[in-house]
Amino acid sequence: MTRFLQISLVISVLLALSCSRNTSDKVRAEEKELDSLISLGKMTPELLWKLGRVGEFSLSPDGKTVLYGLTRYNLKQNKGNTDLYSVPVSGGQPSQLTSLKGSEFNGQWRPDGKKIGYLSAKNGTTQIWEMDTDGNFKQAISDKESDINGFLYSPKQDHILFFKEVKIEKTPREIYPDLPQSNVRIINDLMYRHWDSWFEYTYSHIFIAPYKDGKIGKAVDIMEGEPYDAPVKTDGGIEQICWSPDGSVIAYTCKKLKGKDYAVSTNTEIYLYDVATGKTTDLTMGMDGYDKDPVFSPDSKKLAWRSMKTPGYESDKDRIFIHDFTSGKSADYSLSFDQSSANFQWSPEGDRLYFISGIQATFQVYSLSLATGAILQITKGDHDYTGLAVNGKTMVGTKMSMSLPTEIFSIDEQTGKETQLTFTNTAILEKIKLAKVEKRWIKTTDGKEMLTWVILPPGFDPAKKYPALLYCQGGPQSAVSQFFSYRWNFQIMAANNYIVVAPNRRGLPTFGQEWNDQIAGDYGGQNMKDYLSAIDELAKEPWVDKNRLGAVGASYGGYSVFWLAGHHEKRFKAFIAHCGMFNLESQYAETEEFWFVNHDLGGPAWNDPKPVSYNYSPHLFVGNWDTPILIISGGRDFRIPYTESMQAFNAAQLKGIPSKLLFFPEESHFVLKPQNSVLWQREFFGWLDKYLK
Repeated sequence: MTRFLQISLVISVLLALSCSRNTSDKVRAEEKELDSLISLGKMTPELLWKLGRVGEFSLSPDGKTVLYGLTRYNLKQNKGNTDLYSVPVSGGQPSQLTSLKGSEFNGQWRPDGKKIGYLSAKNGTTQIWEMDTDGNFKQAISDKESDINGFLYSPKQDHILFFKEVKIEKTPREIYPDLPQSNVRIINDLMYRHWDSWFEYTYSHIFIAPYKDGKIGKAVDIMEGEPYDAPVKTDGGIEQICWSPDGSVIAYTCKKLKGKDYAVSTNTEIYLYDVATGKTTDLTMGMDGYDKDPVFSPDSKKLAWRSMKTPGYESDKDRIFIHDFTSGKSADYSLSFDQSSANFQWSPEGDRLYFISGIQATFQVYSLSLATGAILQITKGDHDYTGLAVNGKTMVGTKMSMSLPTEIFSIDEQTGKETQLTFTNTAILEKIKLAKVEKRWIKTTDGKEMLTWVILPPGFDPAKKYPALLYCQGGPQSAVSQFFSYRWNFQIMAANNYIVVAPNRRGLPTFGQEWNDQIAGDYGGQNMKDYLSAIDELAKEPWVDKNRLGAVGASYGGYSVFWLAGHHEKRFKAFIAHCGMFNLESQYAETEEFWFVNHDLGGPAWNDPKPVSYNYSPHLFVGNWDTPILIISGGRDFRIPYTESMQAFNAAQLKGIPSKLLFFPEESHFVLKPQNSVLWQREFFGWLDKYLK
């Protein structure tokens, strides 16, 4: 060995030892920090961000293994990282498959079960990668100039599809190339911004390419030149695209509308692309509501999707529609089923359809017999199933509750027995005291029964008196179910010694469509009476201090707080409103999804006659405000722009009411960045403690 090689070897060993020591020191520091948080014995904002978050998952072709993504966050670095894991369906320890720089996601099994495909940005842009099923031999198999946002193998493994952004329209600088320093948006139609993003002159398109043994051929844009998105923005993903099992057809969801037409309509369609001919047909023409998430039967002869009937109503019943390609007819299989349905999975024989549906503020797994039309509930209990996968006799799903972050469970179809497969956060949760969740049925002013969750502080003592919080749900049509939220977390609220009262007031799903629909045009009506019925009933309890009540909520819940501030008749001593609607007239003209305000408010205030819903605008009742209020908003919230929160804060200040405004310039309708979220929680409880303790 030469002197140079000897020196190089010594340096390499020293560097390796140094890296090992640094890694070990880092791990020990993280463990010490976690132990310190756990020692407090309760859920805190900082501990909440230590919990691992189980995400998308899939079953192996043989039905024996679950592949899933797990995201962990680093509060100091203010970011998260997703890795891929696998766990046997029979039970056992999970195996970590990836640990590349950056996140790995969209993991899926290759149809032959010999490889796992996934997305990674390790080389600069997000590309398709493959690895062996044990995590070895990782390699990128795509090399596109721009990011790939999702992909699917064809069932015969001879093609692969993916979707990415395609530049179609010209920017102002391209229109005026002699003005390279100009900075302007030239807008001549609606939908120039959506949820949290401005239109950037690109559209999401689906591409198809030949595939063989890890090699991808030339890709073809199946939507070439079309100024439309598939999947549909802003929340559409790979669930909106599927292959037929024979590999001949791609079904996808798209809303082929532009500008104003797009802004006032919910009319998404299911399109069928013939791989051999390149021809596209519209399967759902004439069905003018949402049509989404197509899934082919195993023999490719049927297609199921979820469908809403009413144009412009985004919270209508999600029906089970199935098209029979042999007869050419489509039918609604949920006519007598007064619940919405989603997450469709076919049985191997194609005679049953499995799905998730909400009932009484929980989400359960169901089955539909195509032969008889009978719908049976498979799972029961106070929990929410959020995902489902079926392969052969194997059924697995992701499940959560107010006391359990998402984990993966196997499900016995015959007995409904559930077996937990992942225990991501057990080591933390078993060392802290959790809140107790109780279920109450409360009589409303019109004689109905309303389910209300009551969350009691850890170590609850009925001999003591506690301050209580009325939780006002957003949506407005979004159930107060058994969700485990990383923002509005009931465990943290209870851990701060607050009793939480969370009613499923009028306008929330899972209690039949009539209960859900009632709220449209009646924002300040029956649902507000429901809120007061819930808090008044709980205030009768000897362990609730009726002189220390608060009301909190986001989105429609923020609107609810603004409304209650003008109508609560001294019930509450503190309010918190996050991203709420304050002035319904300005909200109508500021938002972007006009189908929502057209349906729920009855159209614009300039209509003659003016819709009566505008009589429920909170700004009209600021004269009655008399209670301290914390108001929160995000600079990138385009659903309910921050100017609504500014109006409310300015009004409170001008009236001399104790008030505070939290404005997060980079956040949207939700506060998602770790450090912003912790700050949010500290301000949240600082405000409540000041006025309720």
